[in-house]
Amino acid sequence: MKKQRTLMQLFVPIFFETLFMMIMGSVDTLMLSSVSDKAVGSVGASNTYLDVFTITFAVISSGMLAVMTQYIGAKKEGVTRKALLFGLIFNGVLGLAVALILFFAAKPILTVLGIAIDLLEDATTYMSIVGASCLFTALTPIFTAYLRAFGYTKEPLIANIVANIANVVLNSVFLFGMGMGVAGVALATLISRAVGLALAMLFSFILIHPSKEDGGVSMRIVITNILRVGLPSAMENMVYNIAMAIVMKALNYMSKDGIYVTVRSYGVQIGNFTYCAGLALATANSIIVGWKIGQGKLDEVKKDTLKVLKIGLGISLGMGAIMAGLSPLIMRIFTDDPKVIHLVFLCLWIDVALESGRTSNLILGMALKTSGDALFTVIIGTIFMFLFASGGSWLFGVAANWTILGVWASLAADESSRGLLMYLRWKSEKWKKKVLVHD
Repeated sequence: MKKQRTLMQLFVPIFFETLFMMIMGSVDTLMLSSVSDKAVGSVGASNTYLDVFTITFAVISSGMLAVMTQYIGAKKEGVTRKALLFGLIFNGVLGLAVALILFFAAKPILTVLGIAIDLLEDATTYMSIVGASCLFTALTPIFTAYLRAFGYTKEPLIANIVANIANVVLNSVFLFGMGMGVAGVALATLISRAVGLALAMLFSFILIHPSKEDGGVSMRIVITNILRVGLPSAMENMVYNIAMAIVMKALNYMSKDGIYVTVRSYGVQIGNFTYCAGLALATANSIIVGWKIGQGKLDEVKKDTLKVLKIGLGISLGMGAIMAGLSPLIMRIFTDDPKVIHLVFLCLWIDVALESGRTSNLILGMALKTSGDALFTVIIGTIFMFLFASGGSWLFGVAANWTILGVWASLAADESSRGLLMYLRWKSEKWKKKVLVHD
């Protein structure tokens, strides 16, 4: 194993990797804004629905990361070989199936989900092309988890930077040079994802050569432990994306011209810069949690994670306020529509509370999953996502006619409520009974 890294050594590369992933979406939005706001709304809506399918690919990788880090900490690196093999087979089959479904059935899916009529054509084009890249999207997190488990966090960053450069260059060629519009942006995304996967694979095979010592842990136990974390994570992600699909349906219901979907697309792109800091901190902490649980340092894990939570809350509050305050200036890069700019400004101030709650949810939720206590997170997620996120969006956004502001407030209530419950669960120490390595 590579020498165990500190929180900051892990956080910084993961932060920039996550940031570049967000930038890829922002670059698409910026370039598409030169075409029309409706094109931006179409891609934003498509990506929301694509996440319903593609976020599932990270499920097995989250289970892999928990299993790999705990067994690496316990000096049984041979288990990682078995975890990698299972991840590649599972995600490879699933990714290919989803790619075929989205390529051939994008329009019926979007129609059933109730996308605004004015956005349907461009959204169909984008979803069918980007959907075809789902095989790449499925395999990339497997190799990323493999690298991170051994402390290699700079290499996924390098792969991401190269993929982003490819995306920008190809966007320029297809969008401005060839006038391909939404189809060009989608094709650039597909090719750049293939490049990112190829590099992640290359780094994995060159850098990682785990020992064969596995402590006699069978493939059955490895798969069982991965699924113990992965299946609840899959259910949580599925519930989240169903809830977001219901939210999107509410936004489309409020306005047939798609203005609220467009506002959400811009708001999410700007708010994502705050989100990626919380996600990177949570991911870095979860790697250390796994290593230390494998070493039996459970009390140290509890104390250190609560320190990380304080850091995360400070970062999310500060960055959220900065992004909200600067949003009118940032938005003028994308559009001149004063109504869109004003609504994004208001939403992003609500987003300060949303991101603080989400940061708590991410840091503590990922620590709980890595420890093996994943079932708790899905139970809480299912209740509150439907109660606050989707239910609140219809109650306050549609029924009370607070429109997108009601939706954003409902999302903030969901994240904050779950974050508080994750904190109480972590303090209770019940997760100590769920660790995987002692199985």
